[in-house]
Amino acid sequence: MAATTWLTMTAHTTTPSRSRRRRRGATHASSGRRRGTGRVWAGLVALTVLGAAGFAAARWAPPADGEARTDAGHVTAPESRATPTPTPTADARSTQRAKPAPSRTTTPAPTIPATGPGTFVTASGGSPKAGSGRTLRYRVEVETGLDLSTADVAEQVDRVLADPRGWTADGTSAFQRISSGTADFVVKVATPGTVDKICATQGLDTGGEYNCSVNDTVMVNLRRWELATQYYADDVRSYRALIINHEVGHFLHHGHVTCPGPGKPAPAMMQQIKGLKGCVPNVWPYDAQGRLITGPAVP
Repeated sequence: MAATTWLTMTAHTTTPSRSRRRRRGATHASSGRRRGTGRVWAGLVALTVLGAAGFAAARWAPPADGEARTDAGHVTAPESRATPTPTPTADARSTQRAKPAPSRTTTPAPTIPATGPGTFVTASGGSPKAGSGRTLRYRVEVETGLDLSTADVAEQVDRVLADPRGWTADGTSAFQRISSGTADFVVKVATPGTVDKICATQGLDTGGEYNCSVNDTVMVNLRRWELATQYYADDVRSYRALIINHEVGHFLHHGHVTCPGPGKPAPAMMQQIKGLKGCVPNVWPYDAQGRLITGPAVP
């Protein structure tokens, strides 16, 4: 723009007078040449200025890759020189968030058949003798058709009867599992209907809910084995230990007792399924020091 103004001003220079025109005629050509030369130089200066401006622009704003260009190849002004902050996509945002804590998986409650055929499968093998007293041999049986592993049931019963907090702590009882031959008692896991029938032979009403011990048979209600009670809903395997200790305790001639006091461990011979009465859950007949956990006797 500065170069254009300069050329316009040159074109409006005052014309010399007629008298002076003749006197300078001899030099008109050279003057014209000089004037022409001046215009050329002026044009060159203007081009130089424009070139310098373009060069400066090229130095301060070099085209970036991906900028839009005209058909002539000139760089068009970008919308913004600032580097834009990319907006995370839904997938990107998901990787930036902390991983949620794993949700607790709810296991569907097992289906409990109301009754079964009344026949049983005996767990194979046996266990070492546990305890130092008189050896009481036992078998473990599961009612036919149940979705239970006889080997797994037997392993759990073995572990409970061999625990030092169990009945071996009395110093007179020892236990050993067998799969054949004469047994002193049998532990049977069966449907509620089958348990009711066998318990009723001795006048016991288990009502489809309870376990019992009759003569030399410990009857374990499948519903209790799988679902425990409200006090042991989060620790079913511990409640299974309570079932074995309570019913084997009856076989050993121990009667029912009740809570010895608020906040104390519930005795294994307490009917905990009917309420803890201020006691805290406990599944073992003895504590870790070998002391019997008991309370006042009840009918």
